[in-house]
Amino acid sequence: MRHVTAVGLALLIGLGVAHAQSGPAPQDQPAKAPAASSADVNRDNQRKTDEFVEASQAINGPGGNPECVWLGRRVVRLMWLDDLDTAFRHLDLYDRFGCPGGHVQATFRCLTRFGGQIDPKVAETLSSRIHACWINPGVQPQAAAAANPAAATAPATAGAAPAPAPGTAAPAAK
Repeated sequence: MRHVTAVGLALLIGLGVAHAQSGPAPQDQPAKAPAASSADVNRDNQRKTDEFVEASQAINGPGGNPECVWLGRRVVRLMWLDDLDTAFRHLDLYDRFGCPGGHVQATFRCLTRFGGQIDPKVAETLSSRIHACWINPGVQPQAAAAANPAAATAPATAGAAPAPAPGTAAPAAK
């Protein structure tokens, strides 16, 4: 009888330990967020397809190929998020598909010009900006474009003498 009791006690202790290590019971776990509806999934897939079509129409050559667009935008995103190791691994794949490496560089340069306009809390801001820069790497931020016309008028008045600072006498003409 002692042996049966000892084995039974050992089993009860073992089951208690195993239950404690298995984690919370299913009813204790928080409820999962509802799955996205099929309409949302279809809309997202259509948006992605439209972006690839837009890129293939706007970019001549391999930079507009869907695999180059997908990998290239991914590389730029990873570089922006400072995940350089993963970015370089993706860049190796990008190169293997014969995609133009200069396009990634130009897109990242474009993205850095928009750095102040990218909200890190809104993922779609970064995605849309990367896509816009991929399509047209020469695009300028709105604030910089508005400042350029003012800079263009500055050389027209460059021949005029600068006005003296308030409280100082103007230099005498010789």
